[in-house]
Amino acid sequence: MKKSRIIVAAVASVSLLSLGACVTDPNTGEQKISRTAIGGVGGAGLGYLLGGLIGGKTARIVGAGIGAAAGGYVGYNMDQQIRELDEATAGTGVDVTETPEGDGILVNLPDVTFAVDSTAISPQMRAVLDDVANSMIQYPNSLIDVMGHTDSTGSEQYNLDLSRRRAEAVANFLVSRGVSRARIETLGYGENYPIADNSTEAGRSQNRRVEIRITPVTEADVNAAY
Repeated sequence: MKKSRIIVAAVASVSLLSLGACVTDPNTGEQKISRTAIGGVGGAGLGYLLGGLIGGKTARIVGAGIGAAAGGYVGYNMDQQIRELDEATAGTGVDVTETPEGDGILVNLPDVTFAVDSTAISPQMRAVLDDVANSMIQYPNSLIDVMGHTDSTGSEQYNLDLSRRRAEAVANFLVSRGVSRARIETLGYGENYPIADNSTEAGRSQNRRVEIRITPVTEADVNAAY
């Protein structure tokens, strides 16, 4: 059953690739191929990134109070935030790109974020997440999805639970640094969305990851929500 789901998703992703495989480099303005998009075609597709926000946008905007405070909505510059995040995480193994449809930011935390079979964030990644949290505080008009992924080693249920707990660990760290919990949702995908080949150690290492999706909230979104 799991294999058939992956095949269907992979086929669907091919039809979406022309729409979502290219992203714009905010530093140069040039189009480039998204590594997330490339990996998705070889694995289980782009569905989890091309879908809507976890829990829906409107309810989350209201719950987070975005645009409701005195003074209302303040403009948001996604390209500037990408540049700053890219600079802050340079050389750490963290990958900062646009989401496949170009409507948000994807921060990919690598395998070294956690020790094997652990939900404790490694010391080297805590410093990186400090910078990510500071960016989220500086740019408050966005919603945040934290998504956990594993390789295919072990049982499907165990991997699903581990991915959820790791996503929660990252979310809790961000909150401890001052990011509003009302902006954050978490979800574990387990082994269902590989971006590399699980038959090799290098591929499994890429698949063991936590992704943070930052989705800007526009003035139109705020007006619709309220």
